[in-house]
Amino acid sequence: MTVYANAPAEGLWRDGSDTERDRIVVIEVMTEELDRPWWADYRKRLEKQLSQDEIVVRATTIDRL
Repeated sequence: MTVYANAPAEGLWRDGSDTERDRIVVIEVMTEELDRPWWADYRKRLEKQLSQDEIVVRATTIDRL
């Protein structure tokens, strides 16, 4: 697991006339097999624990060169 937290990105969006700002931290996990149901459940648990409307969990296939 790698955490990119030293220089987190910021997300901005409008909520009516207000501009909302979020700090974004990226955590990268590399695994040989992807258990999609486990990750979907984990995402939901994190959203609840961290009081977030949505947490993005994404999967990308890579080829080792």
